[in-house]
Amino acid sequence: MQTYDVVIVGGGVIGASVAWHLAMGGCTRVLVLDAAPGPGMGSTGKATGGFRVQFGSEPNVRLSLLAWEKLLRFPVEVGLDPGYRPCGYLFLTEREETLAGLLHAQAMQRRLGVLAARPVTVDEALQINPAVAAEGLVGGVYCPTDGFARPMEILRGYTEGARRMGVRFEYGAAVRGMAARDGRVAAVRTDRGEVGAGAVVNAAGAWAGKVAAMAGVDIPVHPLRRQVAVTEPFAGLPECMPLTILVEAEFHLRVRDGRVVMLWSHQPNPADPFDTTFDEAWLPQVTARAHRWIPSLRDARVDRAACVAGLYEMSPDRHVLLGAAPGVENLFLANGSSGHGVMHSPALGQLLSEIILDGAATSMDVHPLRPSRFAEGQPNAAPEFL
Repeated sequence: MQTYDVVIVGGGVIGASVAWHLAMGGCTRVLVLDAAPGPGMGSTGKATGGFRVQFGSEPNVRLSLLAWEKLLRFPVEVGLDPGYRPCGYLFLTEREETLAGLLHAQAMQRRLGVLAARPVTVDEALQINPAVAAEGLVGGVYCPTDGFARPMEILRGYTEGARRMGVRFEYGAAVRGMAARDGRVAAVRTDRGEVGAGAVVNAAGAWAGKVAAMAGVDIPVHPLRRQVAVTEPFAGLPECMPLTILVEAEFHLRVRDGRVVMLWSHQPNPADPFDTTFDEAWLPQVTARAHRWIPSLRDARVDRAACVAGLYEMSPDRHVLLGAAPGVENLFLANGSSGHGVMHSPALGQLLSEIILDGAATSMDVHPLRPSRFAEGQPNAAPEFL
C-alpha cells in the first residue's frame, strides 16, 4: 500500500488550491483524489465566477481580502492569468430597511480596509448600470474592485502548478471509505485500492458530509441545487457591466463572453439532493425577472443548451468549516463555503496548508471558522442578502 503525507479528497478548485499551497510549503508527497473523470467536471466547472469583498460578516470579508491579494499576485506566483477583472458588484434594494442593512455592513467592510466600497443613490446606480429599470428602487451599495475571475483558470493554475512540484492527481477515483482508529485516519479506500495517509483533507464540496461520515465525523454541510440561465450571444449589455443584484427579487446577472448569465435563488429542490437535472419550469420565472429589471433583455434569447444546474455546499451559517475535524485530529475540513468556494479558494488553500504544516493559520484569524462552532452554539451571523 502506497502512503502519502496528505491525501486530498476532491480535486476541484479548493482541493487543488490546498495541494498547491502544501507543495509550496515543501509538502509534495500529496495525492488528490477526484471521482469525476477529469478536472473541472464537478461544481467548479459550473461556477459563474463572481468575486466580491462585499459580505456581511468579518470572516468572509477577511477571506475575500486575502483571496483578492492572491488573485492579484496569481500571474507571478502561479504563472497563469486567473481572469480577475474589477467590473464591480452593484447591490440594489427596494426597501429602506434593507438599505440600512447594506450600509451597516459597508461600514464594517470599510473598517476592514475596503475603502472603495460606497453607497449609491438610484441616480448614481443608473450611471453605473444604465440598463436597470429603476422604478421602485431606493438605493444600494457598490464596490468597483469586486468583479469576476475565471474558475477554470484558477483550477488549472493550481492543478498544473501542484503537478510540476510532484503532487499526484487521480481522476475517476471515487472514495469508498476510510480506515480510522484512535482518533486518526490511517488510510483512504478508493475503488482502485487503499492508500495510506498521514493526513486527509476533505475538499469534497457538496459531497463533504458523505466523506466526513466515512471517518465517523458528522458535519452540517449539505448540497443545495442552484441553476444558471444563459442567453445566446447578446450585444445589448457591456462585457464589463457590474454584477448586479436585485436584493428583494433575489435575482442577479452578469455578462460573460458576450452572453448574459442570470440567476434567481428560488427554485424547487429535488427529492434527491444531489440531483443536478435542470428544472425547465424555472426558466420562465427567471426570465420574467430579467425582463422586469433589465428591459433590454426582452430582446435576448435563452440558450437552453448553455443553462446548467449545479450544487452549492451549504453550512448552517453560510461560512466555511475550516480546520481539523472534531474527534479526528488528522482529518482537515475545507467545507461549506455556501457558494463562495471559487472566490475564496486562494485564501482557503493557504490557510489550511498553514494549519496542516505549521499547526495554526497565520495569515488571518480563522477561529470564527472552526468546525466545532456549531456544537459550541457559536455560528457566525450575517444578513441573508450578504
